[in-house]
Amino acid sequence: MITKGEAGVDISTVTEFVPADGAAWRAGDAWLGGGTWLFSQPQPGVTRLLDLASFGWPPLTETAGGLEIAATCTLAELARWRPGTADWPAAVLARQCCDALLGSFKVQNMATVGGNICLSLPAGPMTALAAALDGVLTLRAPDGGTREVAVPDFVTGDGRNVLAPGELLRKIVIPAASLRARAAFRQVSLSPVGRSAVLVIARAGGGQTVVTVTAATPAPVRLRFGSLPAPRDAVAALDAAAPGYLDDVHGGAAWRAAMTRRAVAAVIAELTR
Repeated sequence: MITKGEAGVDISTVTEFVPADGAAWRAGDAWLGGGTWLFSQPQPGVTRLLDLASFGWPPLTETAGGLEIAATCTLAELARWRPGTADWPAAVLARQCCDALLGSFKVQNMATVGGNICLSLPAGPMTALAAALDGVLTLRAPDGGTREVAVPDFVTGDGRNVLAPGELLRKIVIPAASLRARAAFRQVSLSPVGRSAVLVIARAGGGQTVVTVTAATPAPVRLRFGSLPAPRDAVAALDAAAPGYLDDVHGGAAWRAAMTRRAVAAVIAELTR
């Protein structure tokens, strides 16, 4: 039996806990990163946990091509990261997106970037970060084969993605060109410490402007412009895209739509200034 203190639940079906490195995937397995979601609710089909820490992946690696974020990198590690170059102004988004996660310091120090993306929840701030900066995910199959998927193609809906059984998110690569862009960030919640109901990120650089909308919609919505648009034109493009807005306890659809329009106009206005 695996037991996780007063904040979690007993997972009475688990009989094995093994290093993921070298373990062959089988039915009933679950990858264990930080465990903040895995241990938050019953997992009746899980019989074995594969500990990703055994891979020993470095959390963050800066290269000439950009930033590599290991799936096991914690939100706290990412929030503390400062780039080794002043040429990446969009790197500030890493800390802003980490701060957007509703969670205690314990959660921040255990929750992983990969876990947040693989949950594929609309309010997932790591999904927002990676989507806004043209992040590419490297997925590893049980047979060792790999494939690369852009973040907007990875998330297919609220809590849904393209992961196949036993497939593992290895890393997220953020290209240097995206990090060199200027960026603006807006997040809206119903309460000061509530779950994100709207999260909008805009970046401008390299002859284009990209606006990414998450939290308000089941999957990321991206708007691309050849130059920096006027705020009203960006809002018009958002309306033309006709995203389906979520309607739940964290915000009604009409309210989310209004707040998203307002946030889109605000990030464009900020980049214009």
